[in-house]
Amino acid sequence: MRTLLVFVAVLLAAGTWTVRACPPSDRAALLAFKASLQEPYLGIFKSWTGADCCHKWYGISCDQETRRVADINLRGESEDPIFERAKRTGYMTGTISPAICRLTRLSSITIADWKGISGEIPRCISNLPFLRILDLIGNKLTGPLPSDIGRLQRLTVLNVADNLISGTIPESLTKISTLMHLDLRNNKISGKLPADFGRLGMLSRALLSRNLLSGSIPASISQIYRLADLDLSLNQLSGPIPASLGKMAVLATLNLDCNNITGTIPPSLIVSAISNLNLSRNSLQGFIPNVFGPRSYFTMIDLSYNRFRGNIPSTLSLASYIGHLDLSHNHLCGKIPVGSPFDHLEASSFSYNDCLCGKPLRAC
Repeated sequence: MRTLLVFVAVLLAAGTWTVRACPPSDRAALLAFKASLQEPYLGIFKSWTGADCCHKWYGISCDQETRRVADINLRGESEDPIFERAKRTGYMTGTISPAICRLTRLSSITIADWKGISGEIPRCISNLPFLRILDLIGNKLTGPLPSDIGRLQRLTVLNVADNLISGTIPESLTKISTLMHLDLRNNKISGKLPADFGRLGMLSRALLSRNLLSGSIPASISQIYRLADLDLSLNQLSGPIPASLGKMAVLATLNLDCNNITGTIPPSLIVSAISNLNLSRNSLQGFIPNVFGPRSYFTMIDLSYNRFRGNIPSTLSLASYIGHLDLSHNHLCGKIPVGSPFDHLEASSFSYNDCLCGKPLRAC
């Protein structure tokens, strides 16, 4: 009898383990994903053994109830002990296998900062209905973003910065009403920004610098109430700055430097919530709006390398704070005002203008 009880207990334990283990289909998908990658230095895939991919497989997390794979978190730069022991950051080559799309309960995919992963983003990623985070920063991915990426109706983070992504921004992207963080920096994305960019109503950060974007800045961006950080620098954008950007409630950083933007500075930008304003290296002209006041708080305002003329606005001294100010390489003229913030600025802030004078430049 005792032997029978022990035998039954063993069977029950084995049955429980079978239930608790990840499904064989998920395990097979992970192994197929692994097969297309080569990681020669850290050995992070050495833990990918055994029947249960939910148990101590490096970078893999599962749903506690269903035991389906929910998260892939593989970062090439980490404070994990495996990196400290190796005394180096990670390096991985290969491609992201479409087998990853067989993990249909994935909530997050982070395959970041491996420097050598190439190939395209699998188009089938758009078919993962529960995906909330897609973070592929810091690789050598090529090709376009999946055209139907708008199907990811739960996506909150899309980060493919520092790759070689090309093509245009998919029209379907603006259908992702849940998107909060968009980072496409340092790629080769071309074409225009979608006219209906403002449909991304939950967006708080839109980082698109160092691409090949052209056309004008969509006025619809000002409809994104939560947007705090907009970086469109180092592109080929043209046309004027929409005045409505200055009416955005929480926009704190606006970087439009190194484009082909024309027209004048909307006065609304000067009396807005923006505290970090970079409009340098464009083709802006006219006068700098003389509307600074107590609501003007700038940790940095850079208007250098444009075509501004006239005097330095006298109301600058009314601003509540001006940290860094750069008005160099324009066509400004007249006497530099005295007092704050001019008493702590260097000559380089005013150099290469037509006829500015006064401290810290030559006397008038």
